[in-house]
Amino acid sequence: MAIQNFSPALPTPAVPAPCPKASPGYGKRSVPDQIPPRADDFAFLPERERYIARYVDTLPEGAAMNIKSLAKCQPLYGQMAVGSALRALGVAGHLRQARCAVGDGDNLRWVTRTFWSRTARDNEWWNTFLTTEATHRLPQPVITSAKPPPPWVPAEPTPPAAPEKPAEPATPAPVVPPQRTGQPQPTTPGGSSPAYLALTRLGPADKRLGLSEDDCRELEELAAEWFARGVDADYLVHTVTAGLPAVVDSPLGFVRKRLVTKLPPQQPAAPAPAPPGTSTPRLMAECTDCGAPGKPEAFRDGLCGPCRQPAQRPETDSASAGAPGIERDLQAHMKRLREQLKLR
Repeated sequence: MAIQNFSPALPTPAVPAPCPKASPGYGKRSVPDQIPPRADDFAFLPERERYIARYVDTLPEGAAMNIKSLAKCQPLYGQMAVGSALRALGVAGHLRQARCAVGDGDNLRWVTRTFWSRTARDNEWWNTFLTTEATHRLPQPVITSAKPPPPWVPAEPTPPAAPEKPAEPATPAPVVPPQRTGQPQPTTPGGSSPAYLALTRLGPADKRLGLSEDDCRELEELAAEWFARGVDADYLVHTVTAGLPAVVDSPLGFVRKRLVTKLPPQQPAAPAPAPPGTSTPRLMAECTDCGAPGKPEAFRDGLCGPCRQPAQRPETDSASAGAPGIERDLQAHMKRLREQLKLR
């Protein structure tokens, strides 16, 4: 008789799930000039940070690097532990987060990228790298210059000049009555200014505003101010003739009053272009802990000033009072890291 074996199967080791790819523009970016992978990579890190570092190092370019995705894809640590590990890896010199500008004009948007280095780097190296990245992202002016032809290229023959035609007699310009304003107004090919022609359209638009030629000349300067403020003749005629009373005793006085009281606002001047060197930065470093943006030199070990010097916690909990704090662990670990870098 066969005997059944009821022994439980051996547990299968937990395997990290594939990490999702980040949204376009976000995700992991590996820095250049790294050493090849070795078996002792991250050996000087604590166990948790060493595990997260090796997992991140295997992720492809553009993989999601947010805390939620990393905690979901690996089986050992939750979101709080992953967040603390990323903070420690930033202190150890393996990663920096930066806010990058993607696109131009109305399509400009900001994305967060995590720059990863298998080789631990010090603050000076990261500052130089991020500053160089920001410089490369500035819009570069397109410079075009015409190069002279080589000396062996023969000069192109000059085409013969066309025979000159006899000059035609000039057509005498129409006589225009002198304007009553002190400043000359631009004129149309017919000899009248756009302001004068707009005033002549008031009578055909509404017979209650029929103006004589002298009336149009007298009001021409007021109407020209409308054109100087960016409106056209249709706008002027529509505004002046809108909402007329039943009877207009004096078209000249009525139109003069409307040209003054309904004068359109002055158009704002176009903003002056920014001087060279003052354009909006295209890359700003981010604090690994709180995400505050700033210049690369404002951060040390990937942390801003407030996150480097957190408020002292009250030592009321006896369980935590005797245990070394995470800040002391990070400081001691960073000291060991700097000593390791000096020995290489």
